Amino acid sequence: MFTDKVVLITGASSGIGADSAKEFSKLGANVIITGRNKSNLDEVSKTCEEVSPNKLKPLVIIADINKENDVENIIKTSINNFNKLDVLVNNAGVLESGSIETTSLEQYDRVMGTNVRSQYYLTMLATPHLIKSKGNIVNVSSVTGMRSFPNVLAYCMSKAAVDQFTRCVALELAPKGVRVNAVNPGVITTGLHKKDGLNDEQYEAFLKKCATTHALGRPGETKEVTSVIVFLAGEGASNITGATLPVDGGRHAMCPR
Repeated sequence: MFTDKVVLITGASSGIGADSAKEFSKLGANVIITGRNKSNLDEVSKTCEEVSPNKLKPLVIIADINKENDVENIIKTSINNFNKLDVLVNNAGVLESGSIETTSLEQYDRVMGTNVRSQYYLTMLATPHLIKSKGNIVNVSSVTGMRSFPNVLAYCMSKAAVDQFTRCVALELAPKGVRVNAVNPGVITTGLHKKDGLNDEQYEAFLKKCATTHALGRPGETKEVTSVIVFLAGEGASNITGATLPVDGGRHAMCPR
């Protein structure tokens, strides 16, 4: 399905990014994985190679998406290696809690920088190559881009920006044959919320609460998001662009009473 295709995935050292890399590898793609954690990326790379039908080894690029030089290096190294790019998966992101009363400008800059600015720049640099290959982009957004939630202010704003970015770029690149879509997960058991400072006990309670906040009565799993990313990147989605697709157990449709 993705034989001879080159797929670049950011934030690939864990969670949705790591799982996406494995799925694309399974389907025969040449995968490029980026992130900051070298040992994690090496582990992901090993698994990708094992599941790849032709035992293709991913290209690993250690990069901090917030550094412009690193972003430039990602595209340069990718093109030097493969001479083309077919799919860009903008997955790198950070989640932080904070309300208008407890947030700070530093938090705003951190979250918007990672979730929006870095994606904006990487996509800018990748676009000429995607036009050449008539490739496509899948952005990893969130249900918080579609609906409002308290205490994750900067994060909600950043994901709303990602959704609008998805639609605008989709319109700009459609005449050139490049599709641009986003997935909007609800709570997924990746441990992302632990990174935001929850201890084990709080995290368990948080996941339990998902039974009432998600229509399907549970949090989602990584593979339930990656299967949709792979679908949007593939031929089956050839007539889909500018879509922000909730993969959230129905959470976007809920209005608790």
